[in-house]
Amino acid sequence: MLQTGCSSEGAEAFVLRVIGDSMSPAFEDGHIIVVDPGYPLISNSYAVLINKSDVLFGLYVRDENGSRLEYLKPGEAPVMLEDGFRVKGVVTQRNGRRRKDTVYFEYPLASGQIKT
Repeated sequence: MLQTGCSSEGAEAFVLRVIGDSMSPAFEDGHIIVVDPGYPLISNSYAVLINKSDVLFGLYVRDENGSRLEYLKPGEAPVMLEDGFRVKGVVTQRNGRRRKDTVYFEYPLASGQIKT
């Protein structure tokens, strides 16, 4: 696993648009997420990762079974992460079409934030 540096080393936060419904209901198709490469990757954090050549967004989990990316939509299979996967950043904010849809994520996540 390769970590990115902290924000003070020049890593800038960036935004992505969620495509698809694998992270529903917390992240719907069209939501905008703010990704910060300066946040450390910890288990139970929403993250954007590169596994092999695939760019993936999901809930990062590391436990006795290894590292994987889980999706929130029921029935979606988790993705086991290969050695050497790369971290693009940790999701710190989600924005919808309305201001009231904005959610900020502080880590470690409270249990209610994992599947909002």
